[in-house]
Amino acid sequence: MFRVYWTEHEVVETPVSKVCFQDFELQEMTKALQFAESLRCRQRSGDTIRHITISSENPDSVGKSGVADPPANYTWKKRRI
Repeated sequence: MFRVYWTEHEVVETPVSKVCFQDFELQEMTKALQFAESLRCRQRSGDTIRHITISSENPDSVGKSGVADPPANYTWKKRRI
């Protein structure tokens, strides 16, 4: 899945930032990119939108996320041709 994050900055008596996001399915990468671009267009036209970013998560990834120690029986050798 993809998630587009952005903040909206509201100026009242004290400035307040509101964190917003919208989710897109794994097959909707194009829609997520188009949505992020629409936010950037709004930002360029003067809306108080900041920190637009896209995050992705693949639910079908193999193995544990992050760095893990290899199994005890794992051997690796650099082979030169």
